[in-house]
Amino acid sequence: MGVRKGIEVSLAISEAVAQCNVDLIAAYPITPQTHIVEHLSEIVANGELDAEFVPVESEHSAMSVCCGSAAVGARTFTSTSSQGLALMSEIFIIASAMRLPVVMALANRSLSSPLSIWNDHTDTMLVRDAGWIQVFIENGQEAYDHMPWAFRVAEDPDVLLPVAVNIDGFILTHMIEPVEYIEDSVIKKYLPEFKYPIALHPDNPLSMGCFAMPELYTEAQKARDNAVVNSYSTIVKAWKEWEQLTGRSYHPIETYRADDADYCIVTMGSYGETAMEVVDMLREEGEKVGAVKIRLWRPFPFDDFYKAVLGKNHLVVIDRAISFGGPGGPVASELRSALYSKQGAPKVINYVAGLAGRDVSRHDFKNILLDAKEKVQRGEMEGYTLYGLRG
Repeated sequence: MGVRKGIEVSLAISEAVAQCNVDLIAAYPITPQTHIVEHLSEIVANGELDAEFVPVESEHSAMSVCCGSAAVGARTFTSTSSQGLALMSEIFIIASAMRLPVVMALANRSLSSPLSIWNDHTDTMLVRDAGWIQVFIENGQEAYDHMPWAFRVAEDPDVLLPVAVNIDGFILTHMIEPVEYIEDSVIKKYLPEFKYPIALHPDNPLSMGCFAMPELYTEAQKARDNAVVNSYSTIVKAWKEWEQLTGRSYHPIETYRADDADYCIVTMGSYGETAMEVVDMLREEGEKVGAVKIRLWRPFPFDDFYKAVLGKNHLVVIDRAISFGGPGGPVASELRSALYSKQGAPKVINYVAGLAGRDVSRHDFKNILLDAKEKVQRGEMEGYTLYGLRG
């Protein structure tokens, strides 16, 4: 259908955003997302994309510019990582509350301190409850595909919410991978012209984000939650439409060789492909293991998750962040909560691994699964294990 070429994933993301014919890009550099906005600046400067490229003084300013841009009906994009996301979090939360369909490529990176530029999921977990639609990506092709998908979902009149596409920093952003590009005409067919129904305009004055007394705040938050939950149908519809155009399919929860598995390893992001390789290895050794991959993080796809895991015996959940002082990783905690009252629910064994980009190889995944089996035999399934901890 399109041109297939080897390209750094960050640059493929930039070119996909350009194909979406964005109107404004607000940019502030931070490793490892800088290549995304840097390449977009080149595309704009070369006259390949008619858009405003706004180099702001901070990530807080970047999201502020995005909110103003989206509020007047402009197709808007930004990108950040780690401390940049922490700095913009004040406005990040406001973007969803004001129903502004901004799209962000979030190059996941660990939060300080100590300072680290490497990958884990601590940054995105900081804004887990901010009201954004969030998905996790496994490879470069998925990163490219999910840029038009994100705009398609965010700008749908039934949604009007910001979307964050989580892409593992360095592990994906700086890798050169084969990516099949889609023709501009196909993307134009997939992604309608953006017409924001409540755009700010001097001829039709309105207010956004006003002060609310306690008598109104609770209802506003309920409406916000309803909007996120109700976006699910559009999310799935947009994936189906993409499959019809490209042949590539995506689902909220995806499984691999899990039908008869006693143990399923649960991942989000780029670890999913490694997990599948380990499943194949262990299957050859006679172990009944499978993989469950969470693609849609918000809104959480409860029914898809239950369909995938109920009736299984054990879930080995690999978290990429710690909930300090809590029961372990945030993903495992949520899955335990979701399964609490369900008949036939599997037991959850939680590992935290790969913090700040520490390598987690196929051998490590195998060790985690075998260690989980030993924990089950000993009846030690509470809490979590920080895999690879030294000393």
